[in-house]
Amino acid sequence: MTRRDPKLDLLRRVPLFGGCGAGEIQRIAALADEVDLPAGRVLTRQGEVGHEFFIIIDGRVRIERDGALLDTLGPGAYLGEISLVDEGPRTATATAETPVRLLVVGHREFHSLMERYPGIQLQVLRTLAARVRRLEPRAAH
Repeated sequence: MTRRDPKLDLLRRVPLFGGCGAGEIQRIAALADEVDLPAGRVLTRQGEVGHEFFIIIDGRVRIERDGALLDTLGPGAYLGEISLVDEGPRTATATAETPVRLLVVGHREFHSLMERYPGIQLQVLRTLAARVRRLEPRAAH
């Protein structure tokens, strides 16, 4: 009898990886570390250089820019990809609103995913475009 790997099961449910096959999911799992953090922990700080990308497994993360609430993210959402894509500073502060369980992918591993799996790269770009449209209505043309 084959045992199911909970990390693989979690990754299969993340919308970002919806188009990935079993082999791709296994490769992503090998690149991601699973961490548990308490409520109140800052994941990203606006203006600081980012070195990782986060996928929320459990819990809620509050996203703020200049102290104003932009969004609250839950399971299946991801964050931190903007500063990894352009290697610029974080565009917002992300704080665990509740205890959170996350998958964390470092800078090198993130770029490896983007290069190796064009479908993931396309999904990240689509998400970035959707965020620009939502947050900057004048830039949506």
